[in-house]
Amino acid sequence: MRLLIIRHADPDYEHDTLTETGWREAGLLARRLEREQMDHIYVSPLGRAQDTAGETLKLLRREAVTLDWLREFPPLICRPDDPGERHIVWDWLPGDWTREDRFYDVETWLDAPAMSTGDVREQYQLVTRSLDGLLARHGYRRNGRIYAAERPNHETLALFCHFGVECVILSRLLNVSPMILWHGFAAAPSSVTTVYTEERREGVASFRTASFGDISHLYAAGEEPSFHARFCECFTDDTRHD
Repeated sequence: MRLLIIRHADPDYEHDTLTETGWREAGLLARRLEREQMDHIYVSPLGRAQDTAGETLKLLRREAVTLDWLREFPPLICRPDDPGERHIVWDWLPGDWTREDRFYDVETWLDAPAMSTGDVREQYQLVTRSLDGLLARHGYRRNGRIYAAERPNHETLALFCHFGVECVILSRLLNVSPMILWHGFAAAPSSVTTVYTEERREGVASFRTASFGDISHLYAAGEEPSFHARFCECFTDDTRHD
């Protein structure tokens, strides 16, 4: 099995759709995905993901299934550095989250005090249970930290979603803390992450990432990647700090 985890194109967050740049990105993405075998297409209910997927669906004359759990990962928490404000769980300053050893362990990251200030555990379990349910329907059943290949196959599942939830999905598949993924990786708008199963022993499968955040369709067309998901490279840069 192969999973294509696709981040929406450049977003207009205020109107939950795409910017002019985002529509160009979505069109280029569609032409790239036209060459892919996609047996099943799933999409977040949010407008920016629906619009991104829509360009591909129109080109391929296909339909997608909307899954509510593919929406952006929603919990808000109170961070220790700013207890009076509530922030999205996956946006911390490096000097703050790196002080907490529990954040580095998939088994303990939810035990950190800040995570109890929001419904992080409930939302994380919702996404991971839903992901496991989807994979089971397609032949791979969670068994501890790996998967039982009950009906091994070469199907491709395309998931049009968002960066925050993409990292939750990868956290489950790879058994790593999502804090590492949220803060150590950046998936540009319209990027494609490819994950395969490996069944090196009959009936026993694990997932392995072949590429993360690929935007070759933008480079091939001479389209500069959008800056969303990143912060300033140098402090003096006139780009996003917070």
